[in-house]
Amino acid sequence: MIIMEEHVARDMELVIFVGLQASGKSAFFRERFAATHEHVSKDLFRNNKNPNRRQAQLIEAALRTGSSVVVDNTNPSVEDRRPLIELGRELGAKIVGYYFESTVRQSVGRNRRREGKAQVPDVAIFATAKRLATPTYPEGFDELFRARMTDESTFEVEAERRLPR
Repeated sequence: MIIMEEHVARDMELVIFVGLQASGKSAFFRERFAATHEHVSKDLFRNNKNPNRRQAQLIEAALRTGSSVVVDNTNPSVEDRRPLIELGRELGAKIVGYYFESTVRQSVGRNRRREGKAQVPDVAIFATAKRLATPTYPEGFDELFRARMTDESTFEVEAERRLPR
């Protein structure tokens, strides 16, 4: 039993997406993670009175069963990411971050091509941009990557180097 728990802990990932709305996060999830990771997004429970609590419950449930998870939200600040990283650490997951590089102009343009509830008000993108802080290793990430859309369906990804201490 203990051996299996150790095995699960090494293989589980908590992947945290960071980036503006319409920067390609959900498309990237579908392309790279849909077959292997649970998808947790506050967009899927907009009417919930406490979306942070619901998000934590879903992450915890998945990790406790040994499933890897992608948190597909803007997660713009260190403060937004801290409880996610702490929860992942507590449950033995490897913490991986993806920073989606996109200018406000690019995100607003892509957002305007969205339809229905997928589209957010421009002001939401501007507000997120003001709070957006690039994730760093000292926050508790085990791996960090930068992702950039090169067109509407292709991504360029590069690993972020960990600087020596």
